[in-house]
Amino acid sequence: MNRILYFSLLLLLLSNCSFNSKSNFWTKEKKLIEEKKNVKIYKFSKDKKNSIKEINKNFKLKINSKLSNNTNVNNLDNNDGMINFDGDLIKSSKYKFSKIKNFNKLEPDLIFHENGLFFFDNKGTILKFDNNSKLIWKKNIYTKKEKKLNPILFFASNKKTLIVTDSIGNYYSLDPINGKLLWKNVHSSPFNSQIKIYDDKFFTVDFESTLNCISIKNGNKLWEVKTEDTFAKSIKKISLIIKNNLVIFNNAIGDITAVDIKTGSLVWQTPTQSSKIYAEAFKLKVSDIISESNSIYFSNNMDEFYSLDLESGLVKWKQNINSILRPTVVENLIFTISTNGLLVIMEKKTGNIVRVTDVFSDLKDKERKKIKPIGFIVGKKIIYLSNSNGKLFIIDVENGKTKKILKVDNDKISRPLFLKNSLYIAKDDSIIKLN
Repeated sequence: MNRILYFSLLLLLLSNCSFNSKSNFWTKEKKLIEEKKNVKIYKFSKDKKNSIKEINKNFKLKINSKLSNNTNVNNLDNNDGMINFDGDLIKSSKYKFSKIKNFNKLEPDLIFHENGLFFFDNKGTILKFDNNSKLIWKKNIYTKKEKKLNPILFFASNKKTLIVTDSIGNYYSLDPINGKLLWKNVHSSPFNSQIKIYDDKFFTVDFESTLNCISIKNGNKLWEVKTEDTFAKSIKKISLIIKNNLVIFNNAIGDITAVDIKTGSLVWQTPTQSSKIYAEAFKLKVSDIISESNSIYFSNNMDEFYSLDLESGLVKWKQNINSILRPTVVENLIFTISTNGLLVIMEKKTGNIVRVTDVFSDLKDKERKKIKPIGFIVGKKIIYLSNSNGKLFIIDVENGKTKKILKVDNDKISRPLFLKNSLYIAKDDSIIKLN
């Protein structure tokens, strides 16, 4: 099947206010342990009928964590941690571009590079903006025929190169300083995954659930690892991480695979779905995989949140949480948000639940049925949650309650990203900078 037909299938599948918090509640981690003496800890259950509900909602969480300056610039383990941000979000500016079709179905990549950022428009033009929302350069390598397909672009960057893959099977490299095309190749199928750069190689997964290891220097394929595939596929972007000389990724049917980063040889593979689910793979949506210490964490829309051993792939524990959002580990805790708006905090070692709060509790039933969480990051005092209705929820870390709601757009906005005391959120025709 050629790459145009793959892309046609992909398209068919696609077919309020300012705020400021000055409270000071931080204390040492041991304080959290002491406080939990008066809090009931909920152990994980194998019975899916026990749906998660609000638990310990009056418990005030007090933690002290090393702050992270992580951005999405080649974040190899996907774990953002607690970011060093506590902005008022009073000022904003826009980076504008031509409106992207099917944005509501996408998980767009917004990539930072030194004092600027990369994104793309509806025709596959790559745009580089500086921190003042000024366009530095733009580059389009596509033919007229390819532009009409409205390619979806995926990015990764280091200081010397910008790697791009797309939904019609191209992959290429640009000079991030001036946009000059360094090399370009064509793959046998489209791409639909994160890209990770490691040394002189980069890694990406194509639409046939094959991991590709490619040279940054010239675009030559070094090796590939094929995993089980199905004809009907979810449009959810594939996630991968690099840790301890392993490349770990998921595929369309929920298998988690770890391979040796040098040779591509299989180290372990852990299936997460039964054969019954395989026939309905297009319904399966898996969150980003993240890694912290010797564990990896991820969840899906089948009411499953997993902790796997990094070295062996063995299941450490499984919790009944329905979420396709990237989780975050902060010290000894895991933060995630379910598809129905429940902020869940768990112990990373055991999976036991510390607290669950409903961040959509103030919404009317009609609005609640329409809204879906898109992604979040955890700040020093605030959790910033973007949603499918264009609103950014400002959630107090201490009590788990929504303090404010900031209207960014009328439709879907991307997961918020952080760089140099500002938050960045992509929408279908612009990038919003908030600080």
